[in-house]
Amino acid sequence: MIRELLPDGVAAVEVRGDDPEAALLPEEKAAVERASPKRRREFTTGRSCARRALAALELPPGPILRGPDREPTWPPGAVGSITHCHDYCAAAVAPAGQYASLGIDAEVHDELPEGVLERISLPEERDWLQAQANGEAHWDTVLFSAKESVFKAWFPLARHWLGFEDAHVDLAPEEGAFHARLLVPGPTVGGRPLQSFDGRFLVRDGLVVTAIAVGAAKADGGQ
Repeated sequence: MIRELLPDGVAAVEVRGDDPEAALLPEEKAAVERASPKRRREFTTGRSCARRALAALELPPGPILRGPDREPTWPPGAVGSITHCHDYCAAAVAPAGQYASLGIDAEVHDELPEGVLERISLPEERDWLQAQANGEAHWDTVLFSAKESVFKAWFPLARHWLGFEDAHVDLAPEEGAFHARLLVPGPTVGGRPLQSFDGRFLVRDGLVVTAIAVGAAKADGGQ
C-alpha cells in the first residue's frame, strides 16, 4: 500500500502481522531494553522494514537509533520514515540527494475516538468533514493520518515541533490526494522557504495510509 503512494526513487517495505525474520542490531536493542513487549515488537519490525528498504536502494543498512525527540536517525545519505499501527508496519527510505524528507503514516480505518477530532483539526477542516455525505471512508481518520505524515515530513527539516493547528489540510477524495498549507514559517528547502506539503492517501484492507515525499530541490513539498 505504501509503495503505491510514493514516487520513483523511494523504496518501501511493509509487513502485516508478525515478522519472524525481524531482528535488531546490538545498538538498537539497548534503546528498547526497558520497553514493553509490544513496543519492542513494533520497534523491531519497523527497523527491520527500514533496513530492507535501505538494502533495496543499496544504501548502508546500519543501526537506526532514536534522536533526542525519539525520531529515527538515518544512516548518512538516506532519509526515511517509519509507521506502525495494529498488525501493520511500514518503512520508506530514499536517497538524501533526491529527497529532503519523507513522511508516512498508517491508521486503523475507523472513526476517531471521542474528543480527538477537536484536538487535531481546525474549524474549517471540521466544516469540510461535516459536509461529507460519502460513507465510504472515515474522513476524520484520513485527516488525522495526513497530519501525522505532515509532521513526520516536517520534523527532519525544521527540527522542532509542528502542532496540529499549524497546518491546514485539504483532502481531495477523488484524487486520493491532500494538500497541507503551513500556517507557520517553514524551513528552507532547495534555497526557498517551504510553504506546503502535497501527499497521497489510500483506504484499503481496514487501513488508512498516507505519504509525503519532499524533493530535495523543491520548496513546495510536491512529490
